[in-house]
Amino acid sequence: MLGKLNHVAIAVRDMEAALKVYRDTLGGDVSEKVAQPDHGVSTVFVNLPNTKIELLEPLGDNSPINKFLEKNSAGGIHHICYEVEDILAARDQLVAQGARILGDGEPKIGAHGKPVLFLHPKDFLGTLTELEQA
Repeated sequence: MLGKLNHVAIAVRDMEAALKVYRDTLGGDVSEKVAQPDHGVSTVFVNLPNTKIELLEPLGDNSPINKFLEKNSAGGIHHICYEVEDILAARDQLVAQGARILGDGEPKIGAHGKPVLFLHPKDFLGTLTELEQA
């Protein structure tokens, strides 16, 4: 079911401060900042040879990452994202095995313009896991 690691997402309070680390200190190739209103975040991708780092900044007071940042004031790893060939088949297989899909269980369009689902961290070793259609 799992394909390649698509990205590791890091929640940040201040995107400009995060860019100073990834772009200026580490010399990373970073994308433009893009608001993702359907997901309540703004994103920047740091392009690496074999994957990406996704920097997530809250977009508004109702951002789903606000609670994470309340518990982790310095920010930190928020989730990991794996590619799957068929997101609906992957969802159905996981649900049949007892896994919980967050939200209404239907894929939403993610930051890469592809369908995504999030899996409950309690079912995946405490790790919020995103699946993205390859």
